[in-house]
Amino acid sequence: EHLRQDFWNTVSNRSKVSAVLPIESEVEVLEADGGMVLAIHVPRAPRDERPVYINNDLFGGTYRRRGEGDYRCTRQEISAMLRDQGSETMDSKVLDDLTVADFNADTVRAYRTRFRAARQGSSWTDLDDERFLRAIGAAAVSREDGRLHPTFGGLLMFGNDYDIVRECPHYFLDYQETLDPTIRWTDRVHSGDGMWSGNLFDFFFRVNRKLAESLKTPFKLDGIFRVDDTPMHKAVREALANCLFNADYHGVRGVVVRRTSDKLVFENPGDIRTGIEQMRLGGVSDPRNGLVMKM
Repeated sequence: EHLRQDFWNTVSNRSKVSAVLPIESEVEVLEADGGMVLAIHVPRAPRDERPVYINNDLFGGTYRRRGEGDYRCTRQEISAMLRDQGSETMDSKVLDDLTVADFNADTVRAYRTRFRAARQGSSWTDLDDERFLRAIGAAAVSREDGRLHPTFGGLLMFGNDYDIVRECPHYFLDYQETLDPTIRWTDRVHSGDGMWSGNLFDFFFRVNRKLAESLKTPFKLDGIFRVDDTPMHKAVREALANCLFNADYHGVRGVVVRRTSDKLVFENPGDIRTGIEQMRLGGVSDPRNGLVMKM
């Protein structure tokens, strides 16, 4: 009982631990080898309270459990947790040093064509480009100068690689196809080759087309029309979209999609915001880039 009380006194002291977690029901006394053991299950802290640190030392007192040990978090890991704290997603930031004229005109035009086909009857289709970009969240009026500027999400979707890299130095989108083990890549698309815009929208459709062509399509008719969009096509398309709008583009790694003869691998920077258990259960959406997901 003395140990239990010492524990509660310590974790309730905000100068010792930065956050008080709801663990009243997670502390129990167990018998082990003829003695008594105090077992404490520490739950994952809510996103808005991470990182949890000790001794009022953010960078020296933040630890993460890996396997059976606790390891001090790096500054990069701590910075990533701080970025994820806010209620607004990071892609809502207004970029005052850019204008909508910095968007890639071909990308905006292609997006509007697809939007018009998917949202027939929407009043937004009749707006000029500036009003349309503001309506979808790609641009917003700055509180600093009262003028229209790109949001970070808009820059990711419609910008050019060289402008995106100014905002996120480690930004990189990479599709690697390795079907022949004797060749490093049988096909590759990446954002830094200068051959295309390098933004999320164009990367998504370039890569999705390649992935779709690699999937088998059983013969199936809907009336007199062949159905080419199978559940597998939809699953791969959703995996690619989730990989892009949940990435932490301020992190130190890029987005990588790998295709080999027997698997597809989607990698992006950033922790899972809902936690692994909740992700597997489903039903809770917490996108890192909400504007990108909306667009």
